[in-house]
Amino acid sequence: MVLAFAKVLKRKLEKTGKYDIKMTRTVDVFVPLAERVQIAEDYHASLMISIHADAISKRLANRTRGATIYTLSKEGSDLEAQALANKENRSDILAGIDLPPESEVEGILRDLTQRETKNQSLDFASTAFSSMRHKTKFTQNQLRSANFRVLRSAIVPSVLIELGYISNKQDEQLLKSAKWQSKLAGSLTVAIDKFLQSQ
Repeated sequence: MVLAFAKVLKRKLEKTGKYDIKMTRTVDVFVPLAERVQIAEDYHASLMISIHADAISKRLANRTRGATIYTLSKEGSDLEAQALANKENRSDILAGIDLPPESEVEGILRDLTQRETKNQSLDFASTAFSSMRHKTKFTQNQLRSANFRVLRSAIVPSVLIELGYISNKQDEQLLKSAKWQSKLAGSLTVAIDKFLQSQ
């Protein structure tokens, strides 16, 4: 579902004639988190958007729905955000990818260069929310932050957008809807335009 949405978004962005869009995948395969970041950096991307759909336990599924936009921070903005980041960051391990530890110097250098990029990411997250909020339901905490590995680029502004909860029947129907995908991708295209024109 998220790949289908990403393809709709790509088509809408290409229609503007302004952008060269690079997908981290075009078929339903797993791409390691660090490789996704590397792709964005290798192409000197102006913006990276990581698109996801969340899931939650059956007990909470009926009450929990809506989109959320995440940016990078060392610690989660709340326990739920941190738990989601921990879950997403484990996807490499589940795929059998062994990650080399980062040295202390590498960590310090990355933190120094990430400061401006983080501010740009926050700007885009706010712009995206403003554009998308009239087209889809958002969670109560629409803009959150956590230490997502996929958002750790030092040079590319990056956000992670959870389109909704696949575990919620209403969200699932929206995620499958071509009309909803087109409408939401259109509003996200407007946000991308606005953000990149301001940079």
